Amino acid sequence: MFYKKIVEIIDKDRVLKDEEMSKHTSFKVGGKADFFIIVETTKELIDVLKLTKECNIKTFIIGNGTNLIVKDDGFRGAVIKLNFKKLDIENNQIIAGAGIPLSLLSHFACINSVKNYEFLSGIPGTVGGAVKMNAGAYGGEIKDILISTTYLDKNYNLVEIDNKEHEFDYRQSIFSKKDWIIIESKFKIEHGETKEIEEKINEFNKSRREKQPLDKPNAGSIFKRGEDFITAKLIDEVGLKGYKIGGAMVSTKHAGFIVNEDNATAKDILDLIEYIKQKVKKEKDKDLKLEVLVLGE
Repeated sequence: MFYKKIVEIIDKDRVLKDEEMSKHTSFKVGGKADFFIIVETTKELIDVLKLTKECNIKTFIIGNGTNLIVKDDGFRGAVIKLNFKKLDIENNQIIAGAGIPLSLLSHFACINSVKNYEFLSGIPGTVGGAVKMNAGAYGGEIKDILISTTYLDKNYNLVEIDNKEHEFDYRQSIFSKKDWIIIESKFKIEHGETKEIEEKINEFNKSRREKQPLDKPNAGSIFKRGEDFITAKLIDEVGLKGYKIGGAMVSTKHAGFIVNEDNATAKDILDLIEYIKQKVKKEKDKDLKLEVLVLGE
């Protein structure tokens, strides 16, 4: 019944049944979602949300699946991928849809001689996830360049909030606590020299390649930074670099990363996460908090 109704409002090739979530996460793990729906407009999103509510189907919103572990049994419901791709300059602001990859936003800023977006160039993920998590690297954070965000509230109203109303903190914002769906964001424009911007991007990307395991499936930093400690340093100090459970391994290049070394399952990764947390608690008396999201049964 749901499928018959959903393909009346969304193109059939953007409605996938029993879709393997391993195809849609950077970790390359995860069982099947009952439905995987790609939406390209706000109207489509609202129509899908209304139908899932009417049919009592659970929903989960994703961007590029770069900060996500989907469990092996998958998700009983509909995963909705936001494919909002607007990227433009209007009224001396950059406007970027929630589905725009951060690398593309950084490149767009560069070719338009706009500086302060260089730190985004190597962060996997999309604008929506970055705003929600206040993504950052190399001394820059989303909050430094953001002007406002338009989101969809629970009553299907479009609301715009300014920077302050985001309640930005370390790797979180008001969107971390609310059931609101980010549609697009507006960003500041500060002009610079294109050559200098390119050099900075290249420098950051070179540093990432040297320090991070970009050659293996991963979800970036698994744990948040502690208030009084560097998480990767603690994991290294308790001797867990290279430690494996099944096909999941603590990266030998950067202890803050877990990599899918050899056809890992989500269970391998989650078991390794739990082992790391317990060992760091036992030996360092520090509590590690997840930076990634976990979805599934």
